[in-house]
Amino acid sequence: MALLVRVHSGEKLSDLYPIRRLTQKMDNVLNVAGITQPNPPTSTPYTVELITEKDKEAVLAMLRKFFFKDEPLNKFLDLGECKELEEYTLKCVKDNCSFKAVHNNGDLIGIFLNGLLKRPSPSAKPSEKAADSCQHAKFKKILALFDRIEENFNIFDLYPDIDVMVDGKILSVNSEYRGLGIAGCLTERTLEFMKEHNIPVMHVLCSSHYSARVMEKLGFHEVYRLNYSDYKVNDEVVFTPAEPHVAARILVKEIADVNRKSTL
Repeated sequence: MALLVRVHSGEKLSDLYPIRRLTQKMDNVLNVAGITQPNPPTSTPYTVELITEKDKEAVLAMLRKFFFKDEPLNKFLDLGECKELEEYTLKCVKDNCSFKAVHNNGDLIGIFLNGLLKRPSPSAKPSEKAADSCQHAKFKKILALFDRIEENFNIFDLYPDIDVMVDGKILSVNSEYRGLGIAGCLTERTLEFMKEHNIPVMHVLCSSHYSARVMEKLGFHEVYRLNYSDYKVNDEVVFTPAEPHVAARILVKEIADVNRKSTL
């Protein structure tokens, strides 16, 4: 699961939830189950569209099938169904910068959930930690990891002249349609959105080794890492997911040819 960065404009790190899965060049690597997927049709007609409030149930259905159960931390904790996770995941839809790939038959075959990160006001009061109000014992552990990263790293410290960024959360493609460049098209549409609104930086927090590799292929570079072996509570390591998932990593991509004053 891609986990993303800190609290901004009243949102907690947990609100800025995840990114993973990913581009046709990485399809075999990204098959978490290690099973070769059937060959997709060589040509699939689809359109890339904005995700809106009315798409939430369809998006959740896709995430339940292709994302939540295989995310490394969820899998390690055997998280199972978690309504709190689902609610956090969909909060970003209101920012109107998430996109979907829709087959001509109407099926949802890919999604890229994104949100906006806004520099907090200097006078803003610190928000409560995300884990403090979580009632789900296992998900609470993930939120506590988010809180720790939030305490250790502020992405805006790296970009003192930028007030708004795009936060990549979840990139997921229906396994029957991987290898068709769908993830690449969704990413390109996100970058177009950034140019349209003068947003010069996109960042993602990857909990999965595979998602981090994919983002590097797309031109992202690492700015923060927390090894799971170094994250401890009461002197005990909390997460030991299966290799090669050994760290939570924040990666960013800068777009040079935009005005640094966002229109949002």
